[in-house]
Amino acid sequence: MGGHAERNEQARSRQPRDRQAEVWACLQGVTDPELDESITELNFVTKADVDPENRVHIEFRLPTYWCAANFSFLMADDMRRAVSALDWVEGVSVVLGEHMYADKINAGLAKGLSFQETFGAEADGNLDDLRQTFLVKAFQRRQVALLNHLIGVGHSPEIIVGLTLMELGCLPVDDEGEKLVRSYLERRAVVGPLRADLPAFVDAEGAELKTDSLAAYISKLRRVGVNADFNGALCRGLLSVRFDLETPFVPKSKAPSKTPDSQHVP
Repeated sequence: MGGHAERNEQARSRQPRDRQAEVWACLQGVTDPELDESITELNFVTKADVDPENRVHIEFRLPTYWCAANFSFLMADDMRRAVSALDWVEGVSVVLGEHMYADKINAGLAKGLSFQETFGAEADGNLDDLRQTFLVKAFQRRQVALLNHLIGVGHSPEIIVGLTLMELGCLPVDDEGEKLVRSYLERRAVVGPLRADLPAFVDAEGAELKTDSLAAYISKLRRVGVNADFNGALCRGLLSVRFDLETPFVPKSKAPSKTPDSQHVP
């Protein structure tokens, strides 16, 4: 009897830690929309706690004080959506720190408002359209990485463009190739359905790739990857200069007292 009670107590004591681990796992799947990299690996998330009522409290930061408002709101919304999908979560609060629009964004998030409702006439564009734009760019970046790998290990353009989704999933690949295939398929649905008999490789409009234009297509997409890699390195550098990464959320210098005249809500 005593042993049973002890095991129950151990299970209860583990639960908060287990649930916090689930939250962090969810956040690991949320990406910076422009860089297509995990927000946890980028060191954006500084807090993800679960309270006794199973409400989750998340805090995050961005590399600069003036990151675009729609971009910042999009990331916060993606975090809230991802964590809210856990069946035990009773509520999610997401708070952005050290940002020129933090007060307005945090007030909107706390009330469950959309980006348009939060910023009113200042808002420019639809958040869903912005999300789709970034997803397409992520699809292109993952696709070119996989295409380069397949060509590098000896697959001909004819074989590559002729692959169906089923054949791509069954293609013998090394560990790196397997990772690239899995990553690509996570974004393939952005540009079309995932039916097994459909072409594995299509462009952003869903059109099949052609053998004779594959090299030019890959060359064009490489620029997407180069730009993203450069932006990723820049973001990491700015974050490390602005914050003490060993002690999250401690800025190394004060935020600017004034923002440039040209700043506005994109």
